[in-house]
Amino acid sequence: MNFLWYPLDDLPFIFLVLVIAFTVHEFAHAYSAYKFGDRTAYDAGRVTLNPRVHLDVLGTILLLVAGFGWAKPVMVNRGNFKYPRLMGIIVSAVGPLSNLLIAVLGIAAVYILNQTGAIDAASHGVQQAIGHFSYYLIRINLLLFLFNLIPVPPLDGYRIIQDLVPVRTRIKMDEHAQWGMFLFLLIIFIPSLRQHTLDPLLGYWQNIFVYCVNKLELIFNSVDWVKIWTDFLI
Repeated sequence: MNFLWYPLDDLPFIFLVLVIAFTVHEFAHAYSAYKFGDRTAYDAGRVTLNPRVHLDVLGTILLLVAGFGWAKPVMVNRGNFKYPRLMGIIVSAVGPLSNLLIAVLGIAAVYILNQTGAIDAASHGVQQAIGHFSYYLIRINLLLFLFNLIPVPPLDGYRIIQDLVPVRTRIKMDEHAQWGMFLFLLIIFIPSLRQHTLDPLLGYWQNIFVYCVNKLELIFNSVDWVKIWTDFLI
């Protein structure tokens, strides 16, 4: 019986992708906050690409088991920013954007490897490894990008909204944040709620991303990404 959310055989690839995705995401938050004048994350040792500093053991295990998890949040003091609202939005946004960047770089890498013939020259085992790793690298980072932009606490999308709305509205949002977080956790861990709320939303945004990739294929010699991944995974 497989108790994991992902296939057991793919666990090494998925764990490596999660280490990369979580580490880069939290580093992006910490580094941008530090560059904007807030030393909170820097003094806590978070401005680093060392995975051990950013990974949360329980959050990583839950992602593998339940498909939902988290890394250690980066503490940010917006009061140290010259322009708290603007810089707060940027610091919140760079985390999800870093995951989008990784996904785009993954797509570019697959395209380059395919066009240069490097994949065809590799052994079948190497082709399989490249296929599995690139598939999960792109898929998981895309999901993290979309997931973290959902405007509910404690996700980055919620913090972005907080910096966009008037101060009075932000105060009211903070007063009800705990209920929003409670509701969000119910949606995550109750399959019936998740299937009718979060899953369709993420699926909708994934379809938009796939549509954009398909349009880019017209520019990049009509590369069939689905066929490439299928060839790798079979």
